[in-house]
Amino acid sequence: MSPSPQDANTTGFAQLKLAPATLHNLVQLGYSQMTPIQAASLPISLAGQDLIAQASTGSGKTAAFGLPLIERLHRTGSPSAAIQALVLCPTRELADQVTQEIRRLARARQNVKVVTLCGGVALRGQTLSLAHGADVVVGTPGRILDHLERGSLNLAGVSTLVLDEADRMLDMGFLDDIAKVVRQCAQDRQTLLFSATYPEGIAQLAAQFMRAPQTVKVQAQHSAHKIRQLFYEVSETQRLDAVSRLLAHFRPERTLAFCNTKQQCRDLVAVLQAQGYSALALFGELEQRERDQVLVQFANRSCSVLVATDVASRGLDVQGLEAVINVDVSPDPEIHIHRIGRTGRGDAEGLALTLASMDEMGAVGKIELMQGRESSWASVADLTPAAGGPLRPPMRTLQIVGGRKEKIRAGDVMGALAGECGLGREQVGKIQVNEFSTYVAVLSELAPGVEARLSHGKIKGKSVKVRVI
Repeated sequence: MSPSPQDANTTGFAQLKLAPATLHNLVQLGYSQMTPIQAASLPISLAGQDLIAQASTGSGKTAAFGLPLIERLHRTGSPSAAIQALVLCPTRELADQVTQEIRRLARARQNVKVVTLCGGVALRGQTLSLAHGADVVVGTPGRILDHLERGSLNLAGVSTLVLDEADRMLDMGFLDDIAKVVRQCAQDRQTLLFSATYPEGIAQLAAQFMRAPQTVKVQAQHSAHKIRQLFYEVSETQRLDAVSRLLAHFRPERTLAFCNTKQQCRDLVAVLQAQGYSALALFGELEQRERDQVLVQFANRSCSVLVATDVASRGLDVQGLEAVINVDVSPDPEIHIHRIGRTGRGDAEGLALTLASMDEMGAVGKIELMQGRESSWASVADLTPAAGGPLRPPMRTLQIVGGRKEKIRAGDVMGALAGECGLGREQVGKIQVNEFSTYVAVLSELAPGVEARLSHGKIKGKSVKVRVI
């Protein structure tokens, strides 16, 4: 029987059948105790069984599938010509996160090569990477199919297949693509399926492609002292204005606001921007370049409010998120729990604010049943704006044309900021190096001067184009 979530806090990784070098690496990475999903799923997956695991973003699920995946790799000591593991993800951001985490988890093993295959990046470079051998491939279904059809990818040797955020992939219409990819994998593989919710399509996937899977479900509950939850009754005409009043009253530095529709996202961003808030929208129709820029600005503390739909926000894991506002109540209580769990991570406290009309009270009742407690209600009329007007983001993000393809590293950017602009580390935020672009956050008031000096300076001895987003 798998450990219950309650046992997780007293369950260490040393109790698992992991190589000593892997256990030592986990200690170095700061993994001391298993999270509930790790405690529930790892004994099953390490035993080689197929698994369906219901767990949300931020629950530690990447290690929950990454560790068994790594343990099953043949110990060749060099990148294998045959790909041994495949992780399918719904988006490029999630695939990049998973790739980074698998590389960290695999540090105890020699020469484990992980290749990311996603859209928005030239096929040629990916094809060259595959030609030099790979042990693990992480990618999106569409791009994986592209490589299969071109003959640059062979999955016949895959012994571990992971479907990460399977519900999100189904939401995005990837069922047929997933089916085509899975049929290319070895029949005697292990399949691990992770999903935040459990729509009908998950059972369909499991019936088609899994062998007697074990199922574990870790209910994402949030303690009342970690996340302060407040509900506000509103009419439809009050709803968007009420968001502004919440922001003015609580003044969170960064807020993730959830809407049930793309149009509601657009309408709310227009209202907030007109009132002087730094707000951006995230929904399914954005091009990858636009999506990258929105996400990097929010992660960099260059945007105060990110307004998103549930589908668009999946895979988004932002550290230090002060507040979540549910502009609309989700009809699915599990999605509500998933939404508010984005705040109050680690040792931090969080704020979850929900606007509900009379028509949504039935959905509120479902949330109360799932949480096992009544909701706390407050009045919009009691919200009073704090002094100072709309809270402005502390950072601005600069885009530098050039990234990994030009061998630019975060250290090169920091060196240029220090040398060309005289900045100290405390004046610089997150530096993110992508394939062809690099993003760096600097204190807002310094951004125009930094843009001018870097544009006339050099990074790694080369002139670069720089602009403030």
